[in-house]
Amino acid sequence: MRATMIYGAGDVRVEDVSHPTLIHATDAIVRIVRACVCGSDLHGYNARTAADPAKAMGHEFIGIVEEIGSDVHKIKVGDFVIAPFAYADNTCEFCREGLQTSCIHGGFWGNGDVGGGQAEAVRSPFADGTLVVVPGPVDPELYPSFLALTDVYGTGYHAALKAQVSAATTVTVIGDGAVGLMAVLSAKRLGAERIILMGRHQVRTDLGITFGATDVVAERGEEGIARVLELTNGAGTHTVLEAVGYRDAYDMAVGVVRAGGVISRVGVPQYDDAPVGRGSLFGRNITLTGGPAPVRSYIEHLLPDVLSGVVNPGLVFDQTVSLENVADGYRAMADRTALKVIVQP
Repeated sequence: MRATMIYGAGDVRVEDVSHPTLIHATDAIVRIVRACVCGSDLHGYNARTAADPAKAMGHEFIGIVEEIGSDVHKIKVGDFVIAPFAYADNTCEFCREGLQTSCIHGGFWGNGDVGGGQAEAVRSPFADGTLVVVPGPVDPELYPSFLALTDVYGTGYHAALKAQVSAATTVTVIGDGAVGLMAVLSAKRLGAERIILMGRHQVRTDLGITFGATDVVAERGEEGIARVLELTNGAGTHTVLEAVGYRDAYDMAVGVVRAGGVISRVGVPQYDDAPVGRGSLFGRNITLTGGPAPVRSYIEHLLPDVLSGVVNPGLVFDQTVSLENVADGYRAMADRTALKVIVQP
């Protein structure tokens, strides 16, 4: 079968690999119907070296179950399923607490002997715990929104939930990528009435307004901080949802958060050191939270509104490529000519 591999910075290839087979009794084989390229995929795309071993790519996909192991009882052959970006048994102590990204037995697609999702098929470990069945019949028009549930919608929701966004909180979202836009949507769904979106790309920020942003701040750095403070009478916002992952985004979050407020980070940090001391967080009673979103715990909660059409998170996808042309999708996202790209096997 065909699958996506990355060899070095900018070196994405589609190659022939062995078709996945059942290894454990709890496995399932999923034929992938749609996958996509994630903003976090670009970290490796931009920085991976040729000395690094080749890696299978893709952690967001939906598909149809083709085969199941003897210990799979909830998932059936023929089920249409959504796969969260981390697989998990959904029974360990962390999973029971809704933290499937810390599953004792789980992991992430494209690592070890588990393939990536930008492929024709994949073996799903712990199929009963990992995969979420979409009740049929399945409308192909909803494929983009189902894809959003594999990662970006759940990640944006996680950011807002960890920040305790409500009708009583003002919100700043830093980043106009897919996760940032989903954070706007999620903050609106949780009741926020004032949502400031910090982003520079008008097509994206216009979509953010559609999702519920009330203000857009295009400035960055100190200018951006000053603009948000101006909009909030010098106080800042109760919550800041940081969906970028770079140090300058964190510094802006510290600059615009209100005393007693919360910074919730879901952009994968590309830095190890950042201020958390008296002058930054401690002295103003700022809470720092966030992390990899346990989207498995959110999919079943968010899915009904997708099925009913109340929300359309699939609007973040603006380009589709074939699996054979997946490298074009990476380039488009890296060049900012696409917001988020669907991959069609």
